Amino acid sequence: MKEAIPNKLNINFNNTATAFAYKTDEELRWSARLFKMMNKSWLVKLGSNIGLKAVKWNLPFAESTVKATIFEQFCAGTTLLKSSEAIDRLYKYKVKSILDYGAEGKTTEKDFNNSMNESIRAIEFAAQEHSISTISIKITALARTSLLEKIQSSDPLTNKESKEYQYILKRVDSICHAAHEKNVQVFIDAEESWIQDTIDFITRRMMRRYNKESPIVFNTFQLYRKGKLQYLMDSYEDAKTEKYILGAKLVRGAYMEKERERALDLNYPSPIQSNKKTTDNDYNTAIQFCVDHYLQIASVAATHNQESCLLQAHLIDQKGIEKNHPHLSFCQLYGMSDNLTFNLAAEGYNTSKYMVYGPVKEVVPFLIRRAQENSSITGEVGREYKLVLREMKRRGIR
Repeated sequence: MKEAIPNKLNINFNNTATAFAYKTDEELRWSARLFKMMNKSWLVKLGSNIGLKAVKWNLPFAESTVKATIFEQFCAGTTLLKSSEAIDRLYKYKVKSILDYGAEGKTTEKDFNNSMNESIRAIEFAAQEHSISTISIKITALARTSLLEKIQSSDPLTNKESKEYQYILKRVDSICHAAHEKNVQVFIDAEESWIQDTIDFITRRMMRRYNKESPIVFNTFQLYRKGKLQYLMDSYEDAKTEKYILGAKLVRGAYMEKERERALDLNYPSPIQSNKKTTDNDYNTAIQFCVDHYLQIASVAATHNQESCLLQAHLIDQKGIEKNHPHLSFCQLYGMSDNLTFNLAAEGYNTSKYMVYGPVKEVVPFLIRRAQENSSITGEVGREYKLVLREMKRRGIR
């Protein structure tokens, strides 16, 4: 797949002038300092462990410290309204936003309903803004993880649990119904393998209901997992049979170490691919499959991988598809991979940023994943740091 990607498109992902045009000199300096710290894996590990507990225990200055550092880099704001400034800045450069309320791992009905209401508010907010195309939700913000796991294991549910499950379906349906009414897309995030089958079942049910005319609901396919490429193809066949448009957000994954550790502890085969090459091959094959069937599949290349972005752009060009076809888009996390997002947007492709927002306490688990995975595993922070330094040098900033 790598050798098949030519350079004739002339997309310059090293164009830092375009990538960081939206940042002031002082913001660049600040990003450089943060990425320099995050590039030290031992410091990230120490800070992650201490930071999560400090915020959880309401220790003095913990929340304000997190907010003034890593939160500012990766989150749009603590509320929707406070996120507007960041959203508007991106839209000036043709980059749309995907609203993602950062709650997850909730345990009470009150919390679940709050998350549902927050998602519906985000839909209503998005419907009024050209700069926002989509919202993203996590099922674990709407349901108990232990119940999702029990459903997946096919253990019989008690009457109380069956009622609770119906409430879960009603919450998810309320969000998807509101999105359908307002013509706003909903990405349903992938989560851990031991609850993912349940999430897939719920998501497919919503797609069958709301994707008849246009892609409203999107499932997330984690290609670092074994069998997920085949599941994408099986999902396409289901969409053809049931006559709906498949919504597919393609990611590599976000729980690799956690998955491997659990598999080792419980003595079952790891669901994670054996090596990065296999993951990359499956991911790029998934992109090829979605572009090949772009009329029936609305897909999003949600990746920080330059090769995969170039592949999708190449396939769009090769097939003579409009760059801004509504069924083909790219997205990256806010605060990461600006060289991909803004250079693709400048070339006329559909691009978005995942704009995570919410109270600091709610988004700490997300922030820790960003720090841990992007520094110690994928090395993304090192790349980010180099790009920021390059732009500072270009501008003559010290």
